[in-house]
Amino acid sequence: MSDVIDGAVQALNARMTDGFSAGVAKFIIEDEGAIMLDAQGARAGDEEADVTLTASRDTFEGILSGDVNPTAAFMSGKLTVDGNVGLAMQLGAALS
Repeated sequence: MSDVIDGAVQALNARMTDGFSAGVAKFIIEDEGAIMLDAQGARAGDEEADVTLTASRDTFEGILSGDVNPTAAFMSGKLTVDGNVGLAMQLGAALS
């Protein structure tokens, strides 16, 4: 597992202390790995999910820091969404 994934898991768990109860989401950080997010919190993993969000490391870090708006990243093609788009929007709102 990469340091980027480890750091992202810690950041997500700190930010979303109650996990994400709306469903199961997967973040794929290009060239780094994947993170699962559900009601139990964030963890490294690459399992089935209701929605999969894929972005570069820079875009993902920008979303976590608040410097990048998830909707703007999606509209500009920096963030791709596969699966339940409504769930992705809920997750984006939770991260904002």
